Amino acid sequence: MLNKLIISISLSLSLNVSAFFPSLDSFPKFPELPKIGDFDPQSLQKYYNQFTDSKPDLERENRMIGEIEDAVMDGDVEYLPLANDQEVFSIFMETEAEAPKGGVIVLHSRGYHANWDSVIKPLRVGLANKGWHTLSVQMPVLDKNATYYDYVPIMPFSHERIEAAIDFYKARGIDNIILISHGCGAHMSMSYFDKYGDDQINAYVGIGMGATDYKQKVIKRFPLDIMLKPVLDVYGEKDFPGVVRLSESRQVLMDISNNKQSAQKVIKGADHYYKEEGSADNLTKVIDAWLSNLK
Repeated sequence: MLNKLIISISLSLSLNVSAFFPSLDSFPKFPELPKIGDFDPQSLQKYYNQFTDSKPDLERENRMIGEIEDAVMDGDVEYLPLANDQEVFSIFMETEAEAPKGGVIVLHSRGYHANWDSVIKPLRVGLANKGWHTLSVQMPVLDKNATYYDYVPIMPFSHERIEAAIDFYKARGIDNIILISHGCGAHMSMSYFDKYGDDQINAYVGIGMGATDYKQKVIKRFPLDIMLKPVLDVYGEKDFPGVVRLSESRQVLMDISNNKQSAQKVIKGADHYYKEEGSADNLTKVIDAWLSNLK
């Protein structure tokens, strides 16, 4: 009798809630994607977030790490454990602040590395100077000429790297964990959230979200509408056209999640790579200010 009563109340609540809020089913998960020559990107949608025959280029990744490992001057190299006795390269920089604000995970963009001079190094060093521990993690890479569509099938390989970074902080008793990602790193973060949700972090910062290649569309809408933690969507005033154009739809999805602390900010004068003088510093200041005001 009690079980029937609970079920009845649950159904009633579900009906009442659906009367005020639109069903997520009313928002298309998969956009219409035009063909590019003989390639039909609908195939990428069919197997989105699933492991396929596509694999990251580990040889190129190892070459990149070999080139940068000895050049790391700010922070310490850490190899985070993965499944099957594998490891992933990362750079940990411990803040010198007496009262650290938390731990930040930084994910680089497509084809770059964890100590990339544009965006990544300025962020990981700048945020450490502002009181945050920072951990920059190497993401899966492909050939230099690989496009966004090429990277979509290997995005599931980023998930365990994100998990390894989260575990790194948890093992050190750091529970205010922030995930920050740029460009394709944002696509990989969205892939992770799409599959696992955002309960393992305290906030998310996406930089230049929605960057793709010519005639290529985002395979699946970002799950910003179902994310529970605060989100900062930040992009440059001179960012890629697609990033700027999609800012309105990203804001709509963030509005649906209705987290009052979420925000969208534009860095004046900055392009996608924040190479203009002072733009990387401005990006760091904006992110730190937003994070520091979260409750």
